[in-house]
Amino acid sequence: MNLIKSFVGKAFPIVDGELEHWKEVCGKAEDDELKKQALASIEMKRFHALGGSVYALYPGTDLENTVKFITALQTISDYLDNLCDRAGVSDEAAFRQLHISMLDAVDPYRDKSDYYLYYPCKKDGGYLEALVDMCRIQVLTLPSHSIILEKMKKYICLYSEMQSLKHIKPDVREKRLSSWAEGLLKEYPGIYWWEFAAAAGSTLYVFLLYAIASDPHLSPDEIDLLEKAYFPWVCGLHILLDYYIDAREDIETGDLNFTSFYESPLQMEERLSLFIGECLELCSQLKYPKFHTTIIKGLLAMYLSDPKARTEGIRRTTRTLLKKGGYGAVLYHRICRMLRHAGKI
Repeated sequence: MNLIKSFVGKAFPIVDGELEHWKEVCGKAEDDELKKQALASIEMKRFHALGGSVYALYPGTDLENTVKFITALQTISDYLDNLCDRAGVSDEAAFRQLHISMLDAVDPYRDKSDYYLYYPCKKDGGYLEALVDMCRIQVLTLPSHSIILEKMKKYICLYSEMQSLKHIKPDVREKRLSSWAEGLLKEYPGIYWWEFAAAAGSTLYVFLLYAIASDPHLSPDEIDLLEKAYFPWVCGLHILLDYYIDAREDIETGDLNFTSFYESPLQMEERLSLFIGECLELCSQLKYPKFHTTIIKGLLAMYLSDPKARTEGIRRTTRTLLKKGGYGAVLYHRICRMLRHAGKI
């Protein structure tokens, strides 16, 4: 419970302060469409930055610097998602160029690019570059940033590739995504291509990499253990839960939803339960196991407390998944429902 109290009482206010700052910055954009999408991504996806900020509570981190990094990187992610998904553009080259900003954000030694080179709108008043610069500044404060840099770049590249393909024209996106994911599956036996693609769409492991690099004595062995737990399991669970609650909405809007590739609702329930079990088992073997298992239970609580998780047809599955998370997940679920009622999340 101490982690939850610090999460809500300490991390949330810093996230909200950072988001207010970024609202002011994006408000200076000359292009109305870019300003609209930037503001919408902050206002509608605040939940993402709040959730990610739990990694600012990892033992030994600087709370404020870590929240600044997580909030800025997540804000880039949400903004680009809107530019790719909501602005009526389906140009893969434009999407790839936009996502170079995420690679620049985690690698302060790269030369920055022209992110809007192929995008029809360009004048954002320096908003995207300011977000990139904030991330770069925070990465350079880390004692062990050189050890985690290549891993960060690897998972940002996976994220960017998946996002760029996910937003291309509907008649080709599934084939392109499945071909890309299946080419990488040999390293991850036992999961389906869409589960891999879902895992690639999570920024949680990148946030964790930032947090652990606060340790000046960080070892490659510790990073390897964390990687085995987080990818594909924790990252996959994160995004599959997100798609699980949005399934009906995505059908109506024609958006791609990875849970739609399961053969039946029963198979989806079994696979999500498998991911929960793997996450809890692998995280129990890590340094600070309680921190990681609390996050798994918190993920279940936050996503499954969404009113969409109680809609007709999936209520029973929601109860099954919560039960799989154990008593902690059920308790945190009650807390999340209260926080939603109070407008905190």
